[in-house]
Amino acid sequence: VQLVESGGGLVQPGGALRLSCAASGFTFSVYDMSWYRQAPGKERELVAHMTGTGIITNYADSVKGRFTISRDNAKNTVYLQMNSLKPEDTATYYCMARLVDEYWGQGTQVTVSS
Repeated sequence: VQLVESGGGLVQPGGALRLSCAASGFTFSVYDMSWYRQAPGKERELVAHMTGTGIITNYADSVKGRFTISRDNAKNTVYLQMNSLKPEDTATYYCMARLVDEYWGQGTQVTVSS
């Protein structure tokens, strides 16, 4: 089982990034997928969640209207489009797959700074 995030980097406030998480080793389409983030000195928090069918999505209040989670089950990939980025969005972003079991990626760093 492997989850590999990519797309992080340094961006100015107001900018955008698109994170990707490529999955392998399990039946991706039946797993709920989520993005979490963890800033230095803070607990890991849920950012966005999507069911396997893609019908249900949930977002943290702090990112609603700015971030969009999506998935391509044919490519075994989940995405996080992040717009209007703020310095407080700076964190390591992780993707997570959950059914009965749970898998995590290694994380990708997002830094929002001028």
